[in-house]
Amino acid sequence: MKMPLKTVVIRTFRILAVAEAFSWAALLTGMYFKWIAKTTELGVEIAGPIHGALFVGYGMAALALWRLQRWPFAVALFAGLSAVFPFATIAFERWAVKRGLLTDRAAHPVEAKETAGV
Repeated sequence: MKMPLKTVVIRTFRILAVAEAFSWAALLTGMYFKWIAKTTELGVEIAGPIHGALFVGYGMAALALWRLQRWPFAVALFAGLSAVFPFATIAFERWAVKRGLLTDRAAHPVEAKETAGV
């Protein structure tokens, strides 16, 4: 059975939010060994491109959800800015889940209104 596009993008976004945060940890560890311990640049050489790719992927998924979920601009901006700060993508993802912004249902469901006498 084929999954709807929204579901795929939401799942991808949630995975990338966590992966991007872990790549921040790897990059920061690599930076420690390069700049503080002055022992090796290997961590930065490996984690840097991985983090960069996950950063771009997360940003693309956030842009896709901005359109698909009809997020307000402020939410999309918050999603994008969260990738700039270490580990903030996880905080954003949790915040968005609590507010129903990462469901495959409509972002702002229209409630059925009862009509009197009909």
